[in-house]
Formats: sequence, structure tokens, C-alpha cells
Amino acid sequence: MIVVVDSGSTKADWKMINRDGTKTISTMGFNPVFHSENKIYQELQEVFGQSIRPAEATRVFYYGAGCWDAKLKGVVNNALSRIFYNAEVEVEHDLLGAARATCGREPGIACILGTGSNTCLYDGTNVIDNVTNLGYLIGDEGSGTHLGKSLIRAYFYRELPHSLKKKLEEAYPGGKQEMLGNIYGKETPNVYLASFTKFMSQNIDHPFIQRLLYNSFAEFIDRHVRKYQNHLALPIHFIGSVAYYFQDAIRIVLEERVMHSGIFIQKPIDNLVSFHTKI
Repeated sequence: MIVVVDSGSTKADWKMINRDGTKTISTMGFNPVFHSENKIYQELQEVFGQSIRPAEATRVFYYGAGCWDAKLKGVVNNALSRIFYNAEVEVEHDLLGAARATCGREPGIACILGTGSNTCLYDGTNVIDNVTNLGYLIGDEGSGTHLGKSLIRAYFYRELPHSLKKKLEEAYPGGKQEMLGNIYGKETPNVYLASFTKFMSQNIDHPFIQRLLYNSFAEFIDRHVRKYQNHLALPIHFIGSVAYYFQDAIRIVLEERVMHSGIFIQKPIDNLVSFHTKI
């Protein structure tokens, strides 16, 4: 049995592939920056229960948030090796997962646009360059969090057109106090800010929303993607819900810069399964 995993910090998708077919499981996400080896092991032991036979696994390919160095990869690897004790376990950063899911074995630029954002230059085998991702406090251009910040600023600074202001207040009846409470009083303000992309999607035809989308994606492309060597020649691939649902706006930004759109996929897991089962 081959096990392929794509894990963010909040949710993980698991695919177990054997001769009888494919089994899909969802668990909480794991990030070794926040979760210990024992925490990961205990959660997986509880969730899997009798639903899988870990002894049958021969290879485990895990792509996860926070797995950017040997120490952090080791936390996840140790936990997985305790579960899948007969398997060879490979733990990699989610950026390599994005590259393999979109580029396959060809060179390209892979972009993640979800709650947060990230990019990398991929040579068909390895990630060879990465413009530093500064996170939601001072970075994450083009992400759901970045878009949410733009919309909220426009609302508080009285820049929203009246029709949009009215719709926003109907969608969020708690008003300014509730918004500020969620931004400054909760543990995951980035997730809350990213939730405003739903409102933007519902009002995608409004020129003001289109301008916000364009400005955010243009900043993302200019500050990150255009820094890579051969960015005019290589395909630019995207992964994540924000990229998937707003791909028309992203394509416009790329076309203006004479850059080549690649594929847009919402989740990498199925493509990763294809990548590993074709080896």
C-alpha cells in the first residue's frame, strides 16, 4: 500500500492506494512548529483506528506545512514511522508538494494561493529557489488573508461604494466591533480575514472588487513570481482555493506581463497520487 498525504496546519487529506483501489481519509492538519511527535502519533492512532491496516503500507509520501528543515521533518517522520512501521517514510515541505502536483517532472513555477501564499522555482526534480514568504503580518500577498485585509481597510476607511458597504453589513451584522474583535481578539485572525473572500466571490462582477483582486494578484506576481529566473518562459502554475476561484483575474495579470498561465487546481492530493503511482 502507498500512502500519500497533503497536510496544511488545519486539515490533512490522506490517500491509501492498493490493488483494491483508493481509500480517502481526512484528519486534522499537522504542523511540527506547533505539534509534537506524540501529539501527531496520538491523533493519528485515534482517527485511523480499525479503518486502515498500517502494516500493509510500504511507502508513505507526506507533504506538510512547517516541514522546512531536517529537525521539523523529523518530528513528523518519527510519528508516521510509529504508525506505518513497515513503510519507508518521506516527509517534504508543502511547497515541493505543490511543485510536484502542478509541474510534475517538468520545470516551472509553482504558486500556493489559499489562506496564505508562497511560491517556488522548480527544475523538474527539486525546488531550487524560493522568495521568502513573510507570513500574514507583513506578507502573504495575493492570499485570502491579503484580500480580506484590503476589503476590511476599504470598509473602515470609507472607501467602499455604498452598494457594497450595505451588502457587507448585511453579510456581517455584527459590524465593526465584531470584525475588530475577530481580527485582534482571536487566535487565527488570518483565517478570519481570508473568510471575506467568500463575500468577494459573491460580488465578483462589481468593479471595486475586481480592482481589489487585480491589485492583490499584481502585487503577488511582481513581488514574488517575477523574481525567478526565466519567469517569462516557464509556465506559472497555481494551487489553492483563492487561485482556483479567482483564476480569471490572475490570468489577466499574467497576460499583461507576457507570462504564461499553467494549470489551476484547488487541492494537490489527486495530482500527487498520480505523481507517485506513475513512478
